[in-house]
Amino acid sequence: MLNQLKKNHFYLIETAKKLISIRFKENRHHFAAAVKSKCGKIFTGLQMKTSIAGAEICAEAVALAAAAEDGVTDIEAVVVVNRIGDIIAPCGACRELFLDYCPKAEIIVPGLGGGKIMTAAELLPLRTTLLNEAK
Repeated sequence: MLNQLKKNHFYLIETAKKLISIRFKENRHHFAAAVKSKCGKIFTGLQMKTSIAGAEICAEAVALAAAAEDGVTDIEAVVVVNRIGDIIAPCGACRELFLDYCPKAEIIVPGLGGGKIMTAAELLPLRTTLLNEAK
């Protein structure tokens, strides 16, 4: 897949950065995500951190749920940033969500020049191989 970021990717990244800069709250919201549908609609989400380890909800899941709530299922691109606005790689659980809910989406991950594009299958190659073998 082409690793070049396009103009619409930079806008998505800036959307996530703006959200976390406004809504960052220590021990509550450390990450923000933005997802873009094929029709251009953007949905955002904040990490929902809890006082119980492992019970938090990732920003990507919140953004995907917002899109689903609106009836949007054709997610084209996804990005998550940390509290200082750096692009970060999604966790394993979110990679699984991407395979299930937006397998063809362009996932923006850290890379030279700020970011690069990967697919959910590229982020979880062994899972994809195992699923294909099981069929």
